[in-house]
Amino acid sequence: MSTNIDAIRARLNKLQGTQKTADSLWKPSVGKHQLRLVPYKFNKEIPFIELYFHYNINNKSYLSPASFGRPDPIVEFADKLKRMGGKEDYREAKKMEPKLRTFVPVIVRGLEHEGVKFWGFGKTVYQELLGYFADPDYGDLSHPLNGRDIVVDYTAPEGGASYPTTTIRVKPNSTKLHDDNDKIKELLENQKDITSIYSELSYDELKKILENWLSGNTTEDTETSTTQETVVAKSEQSVSDSFDFDSKPHQLDEVAETPKAKQSTSDLPWDDEKPAVAKTTQQVADAFEDLFK
Repeated sequence: MSTNIDAIRARLNKLQGTQKTADSLWKPSVGKHQLRLVPYKFNKEIPFIELYFHYNINNKSYLSPASFGRPDPIVEFADKLKRMGGKEDYREAKKMEPKLRTFVPVIVRGLEHEGVKFWGFGKTVYQELLGYFADPDYGDLSHPLNGRDIVVDYTAPEGGASYPTTTIRVKPNSTKLHDDNDKIKELLENQKDITSIYSELSYDELKKILENWLSGNTTEDTETSTTQETVVAKSEQSVSDSFDFDSKPHQLDEVAETPKAKQSTSDLPWDDEKPAVAKTTQQVADAFEDLFK
């Protein structure tokens, strides 16, 4: 049997795509780094980009359409699962909900020739940066003419901690993005759209992935779409390895706050009730069929 050249090309393109994605992202190594936040070309009102990702579905990560206000079959199924009434159902549904990752375009000082990259971080860093922007003593840190650089200090886990620590210090003086005005224009214009790095699967593609995962079929279809192959390749490395976690993944933000239930002394709404019978695999499958029939 001869070698399938098309399959070889597909794998090469997949690897090359993953490398290009990594080149567009910045993750700090241990130590101090000086950055400049840059206005986002595709949304000039705010430089921060909030994306939601599903983790641990089929042992991979997927960008949720909820990031753009579109329907997400995994979110719909998680909501259905929570309404089924059992503790395990509720906990499993919460794990399926997408988690927030925030990105911002940056220039790494000393590496300006590499152009604009995206820095991803968690809730703690995000809130701190928003606080500086909202503080009139600092204002718009990303302004190309009178913004401010920030120093990111990335510390390895210490004392039994599982995750590294990221601290931020804003430089006291306002400066230009670059001394050369033509270079400033180039940096502002030559940016990627974040959606070219993290591709969005269609509703039907995500539904199929969810269905296969629930049925225990973790092998991808042989006719997987190019879009799906691309996002899987990017997800396996880019979402996690390039993300600057400042909190445990399961503690990161969810799509929306859970509505407050009637006041109770328990952590979960049903802890004051009789335990529900655990749902069988068939019941979960039936719930999927009922939702998407």
